[in-house]
Amino acid sequence: MAGSGPPAPEPLPRSVSRKLLLLLLSLLMSLFACYCLAERCPSRPGPLRAGSPALPSGAPRKRPEAAGRGAGSGGGGEPPGTLALLLGEGSKRLPQAIIVGVKKGGTRALLEFLRVHPDIRAVGAEPHFFDRGYERGLAWYRDLMPRTLDGQITMEKTPSYFVTKEAPARISAMSKGTRLIVVVRDPVTRAISDYTQTLSKKPDIPTFESLTFKNRTTGLIDTSWSAIQIGIYAKHLENWLLYFPIGQILFVSGERLISDPAGELGRVQDFLGLKRIITDKHFYFNKTKGFPCLKKAEGSSKPHCLGKTKGRTHPNIDQEVVQRLREFYRPFNMKFYQMTGHDFGWD
Repeated sequence: MAGSGPPAPEPLPRSVSRKLLLLLLSLLMSLFACYCLAERCPSRPGPLRAGSPALPSGAPRKRPEAAGRGAGSGGGGEPPGTLALLLGEGSKRLPQAIIVGVKKGGTRALLEFLRVHPDIRAVGAEPHFFDRGYERGLAWYRDLMPRTLDGQITMEKTPSYFVTKEAPARISAMSKGTRLIVVVRDPVTRAISDYTQTLSKKPDIPTFESLTFKNRTTGLIDTSWSAIQIGIYAKHLENWLLYFPIGQILFVSGERLISDPAGELGRVQDFLGLKRIITDKHFYFNKTKGFPCLKKAEGSSKPHCLGKTKGRTHPNIDQEVVQRLREFYRPFNMKFYQMTGHDFGWD
């Protein structure tokens, strides 16, 4: 008919409209889920503090491997392409502080306690960058880190760094201002704990007593055994002091971390320039395990204790061997006390 307009478009069938609506809702929910999983609904930003070290000029920038992602529950595991990355909230930075040692000293407990602080974000797993993966480059290392907001501190912990000869120079090359934390423990107890861990994985290994001596008759200690060698703290510290001033290294007592966790955490928070938020109210003592636990862990409202691999019962060791080890470590301990200006009371 003359004067009539174009025909009106036919409405979509109701079933098609419903499918499109459901598809749109599903897409929005997926994006929101990706955001929360990647960012873990990040905590409030802390007060602005010193910035993080940037990649040095000329530093290798290798493409991070997929295996490097998802490094523990502390963040740093979000895949690229999520809504959070698209929005650019927070950024990945090289760590401003590193727990560099020592093995079986209490580093895992310290890290878990510190992660309660809203201004600390840390990688959950040990990156082992400065001892095993240095050839991968700083860009790969940075990609392992969790996203942080302005004022938050990025941290990681790998206790084998303390005994790795190349680690101090490599960390200094990343940033001379990196703050270092070393958790130390009575070297005799530490050696037995180290052996206990190995024994749980390899039940057929020789006895602690036989591994301790090169020659039991003469009483010559085998310092090539890593369980013994790690506890010669003064020797390892000398290497670190070639690259970092003593004031840039905090020594945490593994014993006091158990007997007075809030006190030791107070020292760590002061060292990092943070407000003392982690206090006595955050801890309770677990008599079964024999060490303190958190009343509320990071991102949770439930109590949290370290896993079953922590607090293992030590085997009975010949007391003559224990006494011989104490005599062996005594001069090294005295030197360590002098170097750090702190008597840890191991004798």
